Amino acid sequence: MSPFDIQRMLIDEFPLSFLLEVCFRATFAFLAVFLFLKSSGRRGIRQLSLFELVVILTLGSAAGDVSFYHDVPLLPVVVVFLTLLLLYRLIVMATTKSRKFEAWIDGLPVTVINNGLFEMKAFETLNMSNSELLMELRQQGVEHLGQVRLGIVETDGDLSLYFHDENDLCPGLSVLPKEHRPEYQKVPASALYCCVKCGFAQSIDKEHEARCLRCSHDIWSTPLSNHRSR
Repeated sequence: MSPFDIQRMLIDEFPLSFLLEVCFRATFAFLAVFLFLKSSGRRGIRQLSLFELVVILTLGSAAGDVSFYHDVPLLPVVVVFLTLLLLYRLIVMATTKSRKFEAWIDGLPVTVINNGLFEMKAFETLNMSNSELLMELRQQGVEHLGQVRLGIVETDGDLSLYFHDENDLCPGLSVLPKEHRPEYQKVPASALYCCVKCGFAQSIDKEHEARCLRCSHDIWSTPLSNHRSR
């Protein structure tokens, strides 16, 4: 074998007419995946559950093989498509009859913010850091946790937010990145500070260190109390 052989790199030993077959195979694979999505009744990828995403990836793998490998026949891909479609229909039918099975397949919504405080156990369930959640909050126009009455991560991964009325806002942890909010272990003045780990607000005396009464963390930030952005 010669390195950088243009003939080998571009098409190897296949004739140029094989490219037409590749086009046909790719079209076949595209139609198989498209028909599955149409048959599933979903309108978009963001509506796919974890189970449906696994099905799509499995079908995509089979479709990719039939597109690129000349020794992969088309009929087995049809069987894969029909098997996955049948499996999908059976599982959807089972989820409509059993709420426990539906929760096991699709998961459940998880509350991550409750009255301006992080629900710490939720991060273990979701395998998510509070930095990721802060990014989501910034993208939805939130400035601090005191604005948020309830934050729920839905089964499709979206974050649903329910806000306090403006008259009910309370001081809360800023959602800005570390470089845009002050953080202290020994606070510079006697005031109210928010735990950067859970958002709990606590009064601390000047030049004192303190541990959060809620989560025992010892890093603090100055709270914000402005109105929610519109």
